Amino acid sequence: MLLRFENYYIVPIQIKDAYPIYDFVIDNEDRLKRYFPLTLKKNLTPELSKIFVKKKVRKFQKNKEFLFTINENNIKELLGLIYLKALDWKNKHGELAYCIGHQFEGKGITTKAITVLTNYIFSKFDLRTLKIIVHKTNLPSILVAKNCHFTWIKTLKNEHTPPGEKPLDMELYELYKTIQH
Repeated sequence: MLLRFENYYIVPIQIKDAYPIYDFVIDNEDRLKRYFPLTLKKNLTPELSKIFVKKKVRKFQKNKEFLFTINENNIKELLGLIYLKALDWKNKHGELAYCIGHQFEGKGITTKAITVLTNYIFSKFDLRTLKIIVHKTNLPSILVAKNCHFTWIKTLKNEHTPPGEKPLDMELYELYKTIQH
């Protein structure tokens, strides 16, 4: 699976991604520590990244969780990550979580990647609803959700607890698959 848009592409996590993910995490440590603390913790050394990637590849193969990388054509550097997680196959919903490298923020890459990936997910998987959960102060992420036609649903009380902080209320956005007749 390869999803292309402009000069970029999205692919499923692969074993060869261990070092690029390690580099990405170290380069974006400050950005990841609040909302992606587990991804950060599990990639603090190249050895940990190898273990992390192996586990994510297995989860992908078993349809338990899907981790995708955002890449630029002809450049080896990883631009970002997109998770399709919290999958509930019975109720047909999942959650998207995404992060982009600091040097690529504000260029519309994440919005385009989420748009392309949501279209793929709705056509490939038997899901009806995709969710994005974001803190009200994370304005770039809220903008991505809105630009990708996700609708604000409600505030989730004490939804996320960053390391060393009190639980945070988070905002729930959802996108529904349109059924073609």
